[in-house]
Amino acid sequence: MTLQELITSLDSVMIKGNLQCEVVSITEDSRQVKPGSVFVAIRGEHQDGHQFVRQAQTQGAVGVVVEEEGFETLEPLQGGGSSALIRVKSSRKALGLLASRLYDMPSARLQMVGVTGTNGKTTVTHLAKSLLEAQGHHVGLLGTVGYVFGTERRVASHTTPAPVELQDMLRAMANAGMDVAVMEVSSHALALDRVAGCEFDIVVFTNLTQDHLDFHRTFDEYFHAKLRLFTEYVDGRQKTGPKRALVNADDERASMILQHCSIPTWTFGLHAQADIRAEAINLSMGGTEFLVNSPLGRLTISSRLVGEHNVSNMLAAIGIGLEMGMTIPMIERAVQLVVNVPGRFERIDEGQAFTVVVDYAHTEDALYRLLRAARAIKQGRIITLFGCGGDRDSGKRPKMGQVAARHSDLVIVTSDNPRTENAHTILTQIEQGIQSLRPEERCHYRIIPDRAEAIHAAVAEAKAGDLVLIAGKGHEDYQIIGTQKIHFDDREVARKALHQQMGSA
Repeated sequence: MTLQELITSLDSVMIKGNLQCEVVSITEDSRQVKPGSVFVAIRGEHQDGHQFVRQAQTQGAVGVVVEEEGFETLEPLQGGGSSALIRVKSSRKALGLLASRLYDMPSARLQMVGVTGTNGKTTVTHLAKSLLEAQGHHVGLLGTVGYVFGTERRVASHTTPAPVELQDMLRAMANAGMDVAVMEVSSHALALDRVAGCEFDIVVFTNLTQDHLDFHRTFDEYFHAKLRLFTEYVDGRQKTGPKRALVNADDERASMILQHCSIPTWTFGLHAQADIRAEAINLSMGGTEFLVNSPLGRLTISSRLVGEHNVSNMLAAIGIGLEMGMTIPMIERAVQLVVNVPGRFERIDEGQAFTVVVDYAHTEDALYRLLRAARAIKQGRIITLFGCGGDRDSGKRPKMGQVAARHSDLVIVTSDNPRTENAHTILTQIEQGIQSLRPEERCHYRIIPDRAEAIHAAVAEAKAGDLVLIAGKGHEDYQIIGTQKIHFDDREVARKALHQQMGSA
């Protein structure tokens, strides 16, 4: 593909130079530039790609894409000639558009399902994948737990991959015979235009609660990043088929999404008069049963997933299945087959007389939902272990402390991923939230900074019928201390603690 053919998707401000060169790759990393590359200069948090434009030109870039003025003097390429200069309004958006064009617009070759929201994205996408595969679709999955299509599984670099990686992976999915891609679409990805070049067929809004305010600064800014999925990324530029937005009617921001959404919508919910509504909900440790009223008929759902929050997640996935043409009996059977989602209310069973659950809950709302689910099914005490990540939204730390102390019988506060922050500072901020409650409002708590030691203490404390919740890291198999990533898996540590306790009993 020539540079001229490649840049047809861009809203360019200025173009200068030879556009007939063949393009072999696109990159925002000047270290990866080689002859035939297009280098896109992006202004990042720590470095500005515009500082490396000259380097990219001398390394053989056939084109450079910039936002700033002042690069009109073009350096010679290796072997003569010069690289073309393209100036655009947004180089971030240009990166995704160029990658999509170079990789033959892969989102146009797939049914694209995008799920956004603070909590529930991973569960909804895993459920949707299972349902659609039961219908006979070949489904690729991109999300927090990993990137999966066919027999290939890749470790997730981000919840939503970077633009070039994303388009390359969507192309690989289409080439491997996938016909559906189900994606978690994070607020970071939307704010940073990682999904530029994608067009979605079905989009889902799960909920919105406080998170990532270290990045978005305000709650409104956070919401408007999410809103972009329902406006910019569903416009019918490449596709002409039917589209649908599924919006959680139980969330107070639902009305704003419905107001701005540019495609047909269904709402789903537990408490609102939603289009897809759950009734007669029966919760237990063994799973969940409920009835569903939908625009296409009534469903009877029996699932092994636990907790009211998972009813909401299942409603979203059911909506996806209905929009994709699944029959009601097919959906009922498919939901029943889903046993667990990695790191989401994942039970650790080594034959002990109490229940141990590992969950990814790392926001105030997610922890509250987890504890509410636990209280609805508990037999004995609830022992909650959690921490908060460093170099992230510090405002949620005392709030999470309050939620845990209000709804547990014992709280063990420990480290999560402290990163470059002082772990003691994080623990103190959590404790301040607990201490802000009146004594009669809060349970007993302990602070054990070492996470492995804390898990062993929680397991040792548990008695028959108790429920131990290990929250915050879920599927993650690492801990970040300083700048070092070390192996650490809550599930492995919990099993070791259980074996140790049962061996000494």
